[in-house]
Amino acid sequence: MGVFDQKKLNRSGDGGYGQFSADRRLQAGLVFRLLPYQILLIVISAVNGIIDSLYASNAIGQTAMSAIGLYGPLNHFLYAASMMLVSGSQVLYGRYLAKDREHIQSVFSVSILFSTVLSVLTAVFLILSAAFDLTRVLVSEETTLHALNQYIYGQAIGIPALLIGQQLFAFLSLENQTRRTMAASIACFVINAAMNHLLVVFFDMGVFGLGLSSALSMWVFLGIQAVYYIAGRSEWKFSLNVCKWQDAVHIVRLGYPGALSRFLEMFRCIIVNFLILKYVGSVGLSSFAASNSVMAIFWAYPFGLIAVFRMLFSISIGEEDRRSLTDSVRILLTFGMVIQFALTALLMLSAVPLTRLFYRDPADPVYQMTVMGFRLLPLCMPLAIVSLGYACYAQTAEKRTMSILVAVVDGMLGVTLTSFLLIPRMGMNGLYTANILNGFICAAVIFFGAWTVIRHVPRKLEHILLLPENFGVPDRERLDITVRNIDETMEVSRQVSSFCESRGIDARRSYFAGLCLEEMAGNVVLHGFTKDRKKHSLDIRVAHSGDDIILRLRDNCRSFNPFERIRSMESGDGVKNIGIRLVYSIAKDVQYQNLLGLNNLVIRI
Repeated sequence: MGVFDQKKLNRSGDGGYGQFSADRRLQAGLVFRLLPYQILLIVISAVNGIIDSLYASNAIGQTAMSAIGLYGPLNHFLYAASMMLVSGSQVLYGRYLAKDREHIQSVFSVSILFSTVLSVLTAVFLILSAAFDLTRVLVSEETTLHALNQYIYGQAIGIPALLIGQQLFAFLSLENQTRRTMAASIACFVINAAMNHLLVVFFDMGVFGLGLSSALSMWVFLGIQAVYYIAGRSEWKFSLNVCKWQDAVHIVRLGYPGALSRFLEMFRCIIVNFLILKYVGSVGLSSFAASNSVMAIFWAYPFGLIAVFRMLFSISIGEEDRRSLTDSVRILLTFGMVIQFALTALLMLSAVPLTRLFYRDPADPVYQMTVMGFRLLPLCMPLAIVSLGYACYAQTAEKRTMSILVAVVDGMLGVTLTSFLLIPRMGMNGLYTANILNGFICAAVIFFGAWTVIRHVPRKLEHILLLPENFGVPDRERLDITVRNIDETMEVSRQVSSFCESRGIDARRSYFAGLCLEEMAGNVVLHGFTKDRKKHSLDIRVAHSGDDIILRLRDNCRSFNPFERIRSMESGDGVKNIGIRLVYSIAKDVQYQNLLGLNNLVIRI
């Protein structure tokens, strides 16, 4: 079979070449299954911020709102630290999942220990800074300074719960424990709302009560997740005995590019706050805090999207799966972007009613500033998906120069440089415009950065991603087939055997490869597709790598581990499940994993 015939074979299997492959369908389904839970985590945090802002503006006053705004840079630092640990751990998870699964125990234990130490040291430092008025570097006005210090005292109590809870959330998501993460997130929201009313309104604890409410809700968030690990039901368990301490270095090395943007945002916030106070006044800071508190809910979508794709990128790179990696990026830039445009339009159209949640007098300057914030700031979000997604990919693929460059521009330079130019001339509208321009600046940096590296104009996605030619299996050495029903399994054996023969593989091994796939594909369709009423598909990939024929089956059916079936058959009927027995007798190696809820079976012949 020639190259032309091979391309036709791929098309008949819906394996790509311009068509929407089964693997991409499975990934898209996986993205939109995991995305709500990742969004929920961020939304709960954002809603907690809105609740704090509402109680601050309505029950305490504008000074409390200024304190929340001034705490913003510190909050960015905490989330940067959390992101560093989470993203570094996830990259290592993807790297070891296919090749050294036992090593993940060390990654989990080291990340939890690291989170604990860092969070406790940070909490102590912030408490001491407030106690000795070191926070005066952020604000000099005495009333606002006192309010900020009180807010820090309350928030600091929950910092360990915040960082450790974020780590557990990431690992629970990887173990597909989405219901528990949802329960923890909802409980966090309910407790924060209840505590705010109790501590701020009933006990009149002021700004300290605002911070303490958030802290207590974070401990509830952590506790609900920790029960799963304490009960011993998790696959990954904390143990100092399994720790490989070099993993701490790897987590930081792999995680800091992803956290760099958020860390730099801390300094960006300090600079922007200075410019607002200098050229607009505290009224501008109050309006920016109000619009940001609501925008944080909408930012949950792009940040949640990136969290999901970080998992997909890390697994695809760990498996050196070129096709799945590029499919993931395409899903991000198509489906992900369309939903973001819709959310942006919704936010802009709701500018006036959202403003009235905080300020009700249209004649008040803060009212008009906040309305314009809701009308302009959302325009920066679609392009933010491009910069955040590329930075996430570059971090996972260890394209360190590009990941750091995009993070520095996105987190610091883009907004601050344009803010210096625009805020003195345009006031708050200058800041909003600066955030929009930042997206275009980041996109230009990505394009011209890739152009510099490859030394010609990028014309394909692979060029922008800086994918080396030797990454993954080339198209000519790979066959992709989609199976949607039992009739299509009958053709699998012939297609696979023909592909193997076209690669110069002997007739005996070609026949066995086709037979193995027909048996396992039929088993998935007969026993997996019929277990529920959901729509299923099976993605088959055959690769010729060195002397091996590698067969990979991936489906979205209920979890099915052939290893467990083989063990259960050892003392049973020798005729039962003869197809699985046959595959194990033919194959050099059979490996099964459940990847984020997808069955993944790899057979080497």
